[in-house]
Amino acid sequence: MPSTIRQIPLASATHHHTHDFHQIVITLCGSSEFEIEGLGGRVNAFSGCIVPAHHEHYYSGYGHNRQLIFDLPEDAPALTGENRELVALFDAPRFFGLDNALRHYLAFMQSELAQEFDTSANSFQQDRLAATMLGALKARLGKDTHTSPKRLNLTRIDRFIRQHLADDMRVADLAQIACLSEAHFSDCFRAQTGLSPWQYVKRQRLHAARELILQSRLPLTDIAMQTGFANQSALSHAFRSSYGLSPRKLRQSDMAPVNVSSSNPPSGPLAGH
Repeated sequence: MPSTIRQIPLASATHHHTHDFHQIVITLCGSSEFEIEGLGGRVNAFSGCIVPAHHEHYYSGYGHNRQLIFDLPEDAPALTGENRELVALFDAPRFFGLDNALRHYLAFMQSELAQEFDTSANSFQQDRLAATMLGALKARLGKDTHTSPKRLNLTRIDRFIRQHLADDMRVADLAQIACLSEAHFSDCFRAQTGLSPWQYVKRQRLHAARELILQSRLPLTDIAMQTGFANQSALSHAFRSSYGLSPRKLRQSDMAPVNVSSSNPPSGPLAGH
């Protein structure tokens, strides 16, 4: 699914939600207020924030304002293939300011977005523009990363995830187990497992749901609730993305699908525990 870049004002009333794609919000003029999983701040012109997928966030605008918003699905070209390292930007919420070089690029982006491209070309162009911005942000924000990642107790983390699959789990909850800040925990987790915390939790939830589908006759709505999906539709969407078929078709089949790596239990970090 391609990325989308849009320009909108934010209403003065405070709203909140979560979504299953990553997001970057840059204030073009005026100011806004964002709170992401307890991390809050005023976002003035030429400043922005990183909103990882599945992170509840509150937001509002002040007076005349305009925001440039990047909606970035995990499978977008801007975050996959040769750009796959850029997804590390979304391991934790962050606020940032744009230096002069990025302000110039922002002006270029706005000019490009105003051009009349055909529909297919426009989707690819937006991913190219997004990838360049993400790469520049990663180069700047990466200077603050820790150089010696702590070795995490993955057995303890995995036990917590299994016990709270049905709960509204946050990266901050996992970081608390390791007694680390959310950003440091995410860096350590990715260094040790090769996955972001949310990618790992999603894999655990999918595996648990798959086992229940194959080994029980529970309704799919109950399975979705027990494994942390918002509803049956969210479970079905995740299954199609990972396994290539719906939960209902998986249950109707005589055996699990083959040659789908994500259909297996998480490997690597937990294999020896």
